[in-house]
Amino acid sequence: MDATLIIIILAAAFGFYMAWNIGANDVANAMGTSVGARSITFKQAIIIAAVFEFLGAILVGNHVSLTIAKGIVNPYDYSATPMVFAYGMLSTLFAAALWVNLATKLGMPVSTTHSIVGGVIGFGIVSRGFGSIEWTKLITIVASWIVSPISGGIISFIIFIFISKFILANEKPVVAAKKYAPILAFMVSIVLVFSMLYKGLKNLHLNLSFTYAILIAIAVGILFALIIFFIVSKISVDTTLPYKRRFPQVERVFAILQIITASYMAFSHGANDVANAVGPLMGAVYANALVHSQHISMPIWVLSVGAVGIVVGLSMYGYKVILVVGRKITDMTPSRGFAAEFGAATTVLVCSKLGLPISTTHTLIGSVIGVGLARGIDALNVKVLKDVIASWLLTIPIAAILAGGMFIALKGLFSL
Repeated sequence: MDATLIIIILAAAFGFYMAWNIGANDVANAMGTSVGARSITFKQAIIIAAVFEFLGAILVGNHVSLTIAKGIVNPYDYSATPMVFAYGMLSTLFAAALWVNLATKLGMPVSTTHSIVGGVIGFGIVSRGFGSIEWTKLITIVASWIVSPISGGIISFIIFIFISKFILANEKPVVAAKKYAPILAFMVSIVLVFSMLYKGLKNLHLNLSFTYAILIAIAVGILFALIIFFIVSKISVDTTLPYKRRFPQVERVFAILQIITASYMAFSHGANDVANAVGPLMGAVYANALVHSQHISMPIWVLSVGAVGIVVGLSMYGYKVILVVGRKITDMTPSRGFAAEFGAATTVLVCSKLGLPISTTHTLIGSVIGVGLARGIDALNVKVLKDVIASWLLTIPIAAILAGGMFIALKGLFSL
């Protein structure tokens, strides 16, 4: 059997292992707030994630996967020694997966994006020195890591302030919730559908124009708004209840809306974070293409390896980190979860379209913090936040060292 084919098979196996870890750790970003707010059960979260993570990965996942595969370390720099690049990507996958696996066991919501990027950096520096790194692209990626949680936090802060002012503080909060629910559903669905249609279906060889994409998105948004209007209209309004006791009725409305935002978040996560599993796998495929002087694009089977692995990992082991994200940072209700998920998913989806491998973990937690700040600084669990941030800071150097060390071992083993 061809040596490069063996590498691709191993990379596919390690890619699946990495995707499994992403499902176990990172899908908490998509489902943690919904489960924490008790809008959906863990089993329901698995079903929603299975559908929308897979769709996000297959339909939009190629943008970020190509950045991971060839944007940080250029495979064509290894055209004379493609096997070196293949072993480097193999080292990156295995090192990142080991670190994320350990973090998941400890209940730490680390960034799989940081793990993979750190691994690629470590392998690149060990194999060809600091000059092998595409520093301009890397600086753009790192800048997006800073901007994304701030952006998610700001959007979520604004959304929750709107909810607080026009719904929760309203004299008739249940009536207000029923009034604004279709509008909020329209906003969520139009952004999701538009981002999926406009330049998002290249893998299916469909490339809709901006005009067609926005018109279809508006039509679907109106349909979703009508469905939500029909559902919430059946929720009774008991005006005889004391003001504070009406909030459970309000949260019932947002529990329905949060199913949409959970789907939105899962789609966005699949679009961005599948790259952490299949980007290095695609790098190995590039190495094989270099050996045989071929030019290739992202195959569907590569994205499918990541999409399936994510769903399997969530179903088997995802509950640990879901509890941290959903219940330990700040007290979560459906209205707060809706605001956090909307802000995070919008930010992640925009960055996915730009090909930026941002941290969904950072973005979601930034959004959760934004909602917490809208309620006051005392609403945040500062101790848990410190532990989370500490795990973030450790991720890149640990992944880089592990990948570099693994690459040196493989280089010595195979006398590269």
